[in-house]
Amino acid sequence: MRAWLWHHLDTLVTTFARFARTPVATLFNVGVIGIALALPAGFYVVLDNLRGFAGTLASDPQLSVFLALDAGRARVEEIEARLKRHPGVRGVRFVSRDEALKEIKASPGLADVVETLSQNPLPDAFVVQPRDTAPQALEKLRDEVNRWPGIAHVQLDAAWARRLEAGLKLARLVAGLLAALFAFALVAVTFNTVRLQILTRREEIEVAKLVGATDPFIRRPFLYFGALQGLAGGLVAWGIIWTGLLLLNGGLTELSQLYGTPIELKHLTTADSASLLAFSAWLGWLGAWLSVNRHLAQITSR
Repeated sequence: MRAWLWHHLDTLVTTFARFARTPVATLFNVGVIGIALALPAGFYVVLDNLRGFAGTLASDPQLSVFLALDAGRARVEEIEARLKRHPGVRGVRFVSRDEALKEIKASPGLADVVETLSQNPLPDAFVVQPRDTAPQALEKLRDEVNRWPGIAHVQLDAAWARRLEAGLKLARLVAGLLAALFAFALVAVTFNTVRLQILTRREEIEVAKLVGATDPFIRRPFLYFGALQGLAGGLVAWGIIWTGLLLLNGGLTELSQLYGTPIELKHLTTADSASLLAFSAWLGWLGAWLSVNRHLAQITSR
């Protein structure tokens, strides 16, 4: 057991020494891998933030029922009673036209516009909380209420969020395709790097096999090299994403102040960060494994 650990430790130290002997080539390879990983991973982080933002806004969908401007008090009471009796309605809140106008006056930048109006152009409205939040049920309730007498328009407030979710699904598919392409590029970079190392050490490998070295023994330093190179690329990708989110959040601070709503992009979680590093190390190991196995088979067949 001690000998096995010593062999692995010695291989690890030798691999770091190999990196140190070619610092420029190592930096370029690690940089390419880091950028290749940062693009799909950063895309995923932005999509995850947008999905969380959309989920927060659309967690409690509502129907805004706007009454006709000429609807009298009797019509308003009739519609309110009908909504409360409806089996698909969980709650109803009446918003008078005067109350709606006061809310608009309280909004920054709109008070001056409202003051120029000669009369209140807003209708009375009801805010309806549906029991069933499934898209089909919401649309059915909207269409039914929209046909009632005295109703001018029914707006489904969560409709835009569902469209956004559909767009995010498509974007996640694109992110998956990008991740697959860049993962292939990472494997190809590692494969080619290890191939060059094997070619320069071909005679050394042939001599080692003649004196009884096993394939696992020969493969070990190359696999360590590929895994460590991939891990370093993953660290670079993590740093690029972290820096990018830090800069974006700095720019979003002013936007948050203008809209009066806190807007902040969340960084990678601990689990996501560990997954990114493990995945990058595995891809580097895979590229090295494919390359060294291919060349060992060629050497053995000679």
